[in-house]
Amino acid sequence: MADVNATQKVDYWNFLFTDLADPRTNDWFLIKSPLPLLGILAFYLFFVLYWGPRFMKNRKPFKLERTLLVYNFFQVALSVWMVYEGVVIWQYYSWRCQPVDWSRTPKAYREARVVYVYYLAKITELLDTIFFVLRKNDRQVTFLHVYHHTVMPMISWGTSKYYPGGHGTFIGWINSFVHIIMYSYYFLSAFGPQMQKYLWWKKYITNLQMIQFCCAFIHQTQLLYTDCGYPRWSVCFTLPNAVFFYFLFNDFYQKSYKKKQAAAKANALMAENNNDGTAKDLNKAIELDQKRKQKAL
Repeated sequence: MADVNATQKVDYWNFLFTDLADPRTNDWFLIKSPLPLLGILAFYLFFVLYWGPRFMKNRKPFKLERTLLVYNFFQVALSVWMVYEGVVIWQYYSWRCQPVDWSRTPKAYREARVVYVYYLAKITELLDTIFFVLRKNDRQVTFLHVYHHTVMPMISWGTSKYYPGGHGTFIGWINSFVHIIMYSYYFLSAFGPQMQKYLWWKKYITNLQMIQFCCAFIHQTQLLYTDCGYPRWSVCFTLPNAVFFYFLFNDFYQKSYKKKQAAAKANALMAENNNDGTAKDLNKAIELDQKRKQKAL
C-alpha cells in the first residue's frame, strides 16, 4: 500500500512538473523543480525579515558604494536588452491575443530565452532588499517591497516553465522598461548626496509603476473575450495581482509624497500665520509707543 501511495505521489509530481511543462525549457537551470526557487525565497525572507536586521542591529551600515554602482548598472543594461528583445519579438505579435510558439525555430527559442532571462533577473533583484538591510535602510523594507520581490520570481518561474512566450510576455516587457528608469535612478543616487538635486523625478517612478499595472490589466482582460490558444485561466493570477499591486503602489505614493506635500503646505501656512501675527503685534507696539511719546509732549 505504501509503495502504491509513493508511486502515485511520483506520478503527480511528474505530471505537474514534467508532463505539463514546456520540454524546451524544462531542463534549464532553476526550472525543472520548484524546490530550488522556494529555497532561495525562504532564505531571502529569513534574511530580510529576521536574521539580517538582528545581525545589523549593533553594527554600522555598510556603504556598498561601488557594489551598488555595478549592480544597478547591470540591472539597467539587462533591462535595456530585454526591452530591445521585446520590441523585436512583438513586431510579429498580436496586441489583442498571442499564443505561445511551441516550435523549435530560432524565433521561438529567442522568445523562450527572453522569458527565462527575465525570470533570472527577478531572482537577482532579491539583492535590492538585502542591500537595504545591510545599509540599514529599514524604512524601505516595506510589505509592498517584500511581497513584490517574493511574488515576481514565482510568477516568472511558472511562465518560463509552462508558457515561455505569447500574450503574457507583455507584462515582462513593460516591467523591464520601468526598471530601466528605476535602476537608472538607483545608479545615479549611488554616487552620493551631491546627485540628489538632479533626482527630483523620483516620485514619478511610482506613477510610472502604477501606469504599468493599468496597462497590464487592460492587456490581460482581452483574454476574457478573445481566444487565441493562450490560457484564459491565467487572468485568475494576472488581473488580481495587477489590481493588488496598483493599490499597494498607490498607497505607498500617497504616504510618501502626497502626505508630505500636505504637511509641507500646512507648515508653510502656519509659518505665514505666525509671521502675520508677529507683524501685527509689532505694529501695535509701535502705535502704542508713538501715542506715549505724543502724550509726553
